[in-house]
Amino acid sequence: MTHPTPRAVPEPARAGVPEHGRVPKYYLVKARLEELIAELGPGGRLPTEVDLAQRHGVARATVRQALRELLLEGRLRRQGRGTVVAGPKIEQPLSLNSYTEGVSRQGLRPGRTLIALDRLPADAAMARLLEVPEGEELWHLERVLRADEERVGLESTYVPVARVPALARDFDPEGSFYGYLREQGVRIGAADERIETVLATPREALLIGTPPALPMLLLHRRSLDADGRPLEQVRTLYRGDRFSFTLALGAPDALDALGAPDVPNAANAPNAN
Repeated sequence: MTHPTPRAVPEPARAGVPEHGRVPKYYLVKARLEELIAELGPGGRLPTEVDLAQRHGVARATVRQALRELLLEGRLRRQGRGTVVAGPKIEQPLSLNSYTEGVSRQGLRPGRTLIALDRLPADAAMARLLEVPEGEELWHLERVLRADEERVGLESTYVPVARVPALARDFDPEGSFYGYLREQGVRIGAADERIETVLATPREALLIGTPPALPMLLLHRRSLDADGRPLEQVRTLYRGDRFSFTLALGAPDALDALGAPDVPNAANAPNAN
């Protein structure tokens, strides 16, 4: 019987050694696969699970666990019946810019697919967030987010009908909502944003085109206009394997000098789910 040639434990595996000193088999295979990913580069096709199991002298279940983690981390992606090396994640800045502007800066083609544009009465939670009377009509705009035609997220926007009464008639659902607001003379002055990790519901996973077990990054944003009045409440799901977020930070004195807006804290407000 031929046994695989022993190899030195790679640095990523050594870094993951727990206190008892034993490296889990799947983690060692994962570290080897990370070396292979670096060699192949984006778009490179990995060997089959059977080939990888034979190469590393482990069971297919062990290889499958290593591949699953790399898929969830966005290092790999499925293509047809195989697995290929994924490209870099999309870096989305946490700023007052729109999704369109953030994706375009990275040379990707942003897009959106309209799912719904409805008029709904504000429930108690949404009325508090937007500071409108309960029952006031809101637009609910739901769209799938795309980057180079790949579905990468799902965005739900709530805005009072009174602020943009002609939205259904004038707005191009493929375009930037913030761009439309600027055309209407509405300026966003500040926003409060909260991020958490969640799993998509079966409906959300179907719309985005991902398995329900894929971790998602959920952003809640409440935007204020230039006069400090609540303008919109947005709930956006981003694929955890395709997105990372960046934020420019500074010392408190520097932020004071910049005149950073004092945004009401919406983190403790009810969620707009």
